[in-house]
Amino acid sequence: MGQPTISIISVPFGYGAGRPGSEQGPDSILKFGLVKKLEQLGYDVDAGRRIQLPTSLTPYPTTRMKHVDQVMAVCSQLAREAASAASAGSIPLMLGGDHSIAMGSLAGLSRHYPNMGVIWVDAHSDLNTEITSPSGNMHGIPLAAALGLTQLKLTQILPGAVQLKPENCVIIGARDLDRDEKTLIRSRGITCFTMYEIDRLGIEHVVQEALRIAGTGTDGLHVSFDIDSVDPFEAPGTGTPVRGGLSYREAHLAMELMSESGLITSVDMVEVNPSLDRNNQTSKLAVELLGSLFGSRIL
Repeated sequence: MGQPTISIISVPFGYGAGRPGSEQGPDSILKFGLVKKLEQLGYDVDAGRRIQLPTSLTPYPTTRMKHVDQVMAVCSQLAREAASAASAGSIPLMLGGDHSIAMGSLAGLSRHYPNMGVIWVDAHSDLNTEITSPSGNMHGIPLAAALGLTQLKLTQILPGAVQLKPENCVIIGARDLDRDEKTLIRSRGITCFTMYEIDRLGIEHVVQEALRIAGTGTDGLHVSFDIDSVDPFEAPGTGTPVRGGLSYREAHLAMELMSESGLITSVDMVEVNPSLDRNNQTSKLAVELLGSLFGSRIL
């Protein structure tokens, strides 16, 4: 029996971010050899799925958040594509775009995996709401939305979507958390391995624990990887860089361990911003990291 199909869903969308450029991320990642790398690893790759912002937008209730109509329109399309790919037995791989697209990923995937676990690899927790968001940028709320904590619900993106359970969500790499996000993490019992825990315990222990927590008793395991989880020395091409992130090898080992678990059923790779990059370093890193997640090894 051969390797499964990976369905790449490109989402060239950046309205959820505070700085332009992440909409260029999918094409840049593909340009630097993602399809070829995955095919060399033995996968059948369907790279033809692409989400476009429609010309006609459904208005949503006015909030402090910016570009809500655009974000919801793109997420609704993405949700349908992700659900379709998962239902066909494929591994959906969403290329962003800013992290707001994860609401679409999770809405679609949760209809196929109603008891899904999530590993959220990010410098931020993305647990703000329409009330607590300091910036009003939609890429700061997707995990909160997936947990049912925002006014916008996953079912508005795709009927039949199922909100996540806090006990099945694990954040890795956080180092820039707002006050209200910290309160939510503690009050909701969300496991959050900050860079402090990674420094003390080591990335291997942290990832194995994340896999245990998010992968026990769940029917699918989604990895949402924000490239700003990696230190900006290694990944300068991102809109919200925070010093002190994952090293090059820590990021690769995290992906390798998740690959070895055999639990991963879907992936986001988001917030690659080529307009802020140095010599395409971040796009190339995204390709390498996805290779590690799908089985590439040093030897």
